[in-house]
Amino acid sequence: MKTLFSFVAAALCTASMAQADPVISDQKAAKQLLGKHALTLQWIGTGGLKDAGKAEVKQEGGEWRLTGRNDAKEGFVSLDGVVTKIDKTTFTFKGKIVTRVEYIYEGKECARDVEVTFERKGSRKYWRMYPIDNPCDAVADYIDIFLR
Repeated sequence: MKTLFSFVAAALCTASMAQADPVISDQKAAKQLLGKHALTLQWIGTGGLKDAGKAEVKQEGGEWRLTGRNDAKEGFVSLDGVVTKIDKTTFTFKGKIVTRVEYIYEGKECARDVEVTFERKGSRKYWRMYPIDNPCDAVADYIDIFLR
């Protein structure tokens, strides 16, 4: 027979594992972030919008999920995680980022479980991931998510 304590402990454990909506300090920026966007990594395709992949931010099960992928003959980039914070020029992403570029890191996949910031600077029409350092090779990855 389960005790009241075991029910409460199970509920607290489940609640602590669940993600929460992001902390939002700018509603306009949050509205811009929700939805579908272009996704690029400068090493694949031309790095421009012509060869961009797709990223999407949607509210799902009490969290804001960011998923995306860009494939090209040179490799790919993929994102899968949650948005935890949004302000006027930045948002924080926590999740998995995988890149593979044929001439970087011997063409192997570089997977990272990270918490990173995507930032819009000046009049740019995209958020760029920071830090830009690739943890698997001595290169900088410009992972960009473009406004709709």
